[in-house]
Amino acid sequence: MDDFGSEAGTVGGAEAQVIPLHGPGREKPEAPAAGRDLREQEGAPVVAFPGADQPPAADPLSDAARSALGFIRDRLTGDYTVDEFGFDAELTEAVFLPPLRALYKKWFRVDTHGVENLPAAGGALLVSNHSGTIPLDSLMTAVAVHDETGGRHLRGLGADLVFQVPLVGSFARKSGQTLACHADAERLLRKGELVGVWPEGFKGVGKPFASRYKLQRFGRGGFVSAALRAGVPIIPVSVIGAEEIYPKLGDIKVLARMLGLPYFPVTPFFPHFGLLGALPLPTKWSIEFGEPIPTDAYDPDAVDDPMLVFQLTDQVRESIQQTLYRRLSQRKSVFRG
Repeated sequence: MDDFGSEAGTVGGAEAQVIPLHGPGREKPEAPAAGRDLREQEGAPVVAFPGADQPPAADPLSDAARSALGFIRDRLTGDYTVDEFGFDAELTEAVFLPPLRALYKKWFRVDTHGVENLPAAGGALLVSNHSGTIPLDSLMTAVAVHDETGGRHLRGLGADLVFQVPLVGSFARKSGQTLACHADAERLLRKGELVGVWPEGFKGVGKPFASRYKLQRFGRGGFVSAALRAGVPIIPVSVIGAEEIYPKLGDIKVLARMLGLPYFPVTPFFPHFGLLGALPLPTKWSIEFGEPIPTDAYDPDAVDDPMLVFQLTDQVRESIQQTLYRRLSQRKSVFRG
């Protein structure tokens, strides 16, 4: 039997050599210095672990998709808020504003001026001229206010007819509009909302093309009384471009009475070309927010002074009219501004 301790033996009659494990050229490498990273040894290859030092994978869902999924989830679960006037802020942001913003930016290419006059917080009453046969000017003003203030909503005061038309009335309520009455206006203003009013009403939006940019009567100054009671500033708003989107040449009064409308317009393209004629012309718009007219310096009983109310009403109307004239004098083209 072979002895494991012997240095040599024979295998098949041949002498076998015993090779030391640590002979010359086969020395055991020295242990690295304490605390030394093996990756720092000269000549040692460094192989990164898969995924190490790599940026996190991009989220496959875009912000828009994530927002849409969140909106659908809230709708299905009923986890959303509607205020006492029926305003649904989430629905307005997700559904109503995007198509209006496309119209605002791409079709009418609206320029805004005087946005520094819009308060970042607190209530204010925005008073604007009204035109266009179809009141798109109020919708475009709402987009301008929202986008220029970083998300504040314009709470418009609409005529009774707006809320009597199927679908239109529901759309108006959910997008923040409410009935044009003193009580609702004052409640919104005292809550710190931006409230919009168009005192010309249907007289303004339905006036003939020959009377474009000539302000109609502003009524008895009910909007001034609401601002005085709430102690908020009045901001004149002047819109250029809306007058030409549907040039009103005539009015079919018989059809208007049958449909319960204040007028049934005849334009160069409607009703001759049907629905195609209802497409608004791509005029170039500008919206200017004028210098605020303060009301908080007046005594509480000032609202009962008819002369003061008349003077403030006339001041607002004159401010809008003069701004319209100034902007029109600077405009070179209806379609290019």
